[in-house]
Amino acid sequence: MEKIALFVNGHGVPTHAARQLPDGSWTSKLGFEEDIRHDLRQLEGAAYGTVTLFMARARIAPL
Repeated sequence: MEKIALFVNGHGVPTHAARQLPDGSWTSKLGFEEDIRHDLRQLEGAAYGTVTLFMARARIAPL
């Protein structure tokens, strides 16, 4: 499965999304910076809010 996690602030407004990599770690794009690899809950806090929703779909094999 390919998964994403959505972060929302205290007002319920989406602030960020993270994507799970095949090895189980998570990756994010922070503004104009490079993609980072991180633990899912590592980004929770004032800047990005809290992980509130997960979405998943079948992983599609590259062409």
